[in-house]
Amino acid sequence: MPSCPECDNNLDIEEEEMEEGDVVACEECGTEFEVVGVEPLELAAMEDDLEEDEDFHEEEEEEEE
Repeated sequence: MPSCPECDNNLDIEEEEMEEGDVVACEECGTEFEVVGVEPLELAAMEDDLEEDEDFHEEEEEEEE
């Protein structure tokens, strides 16, 4: 069973059923991960991507004013 890269809690997922692009969340710490590889299973935290997107949109809005 894979573990959360943030808190090492066991993730309740079936590795065989995961596909690239799937999103899983850790029940313990709440961090969301995107599946970026399946053999072996590779997870990437989604929080950083969302923060970068928010910053980009805020900058765009400021430029439009």
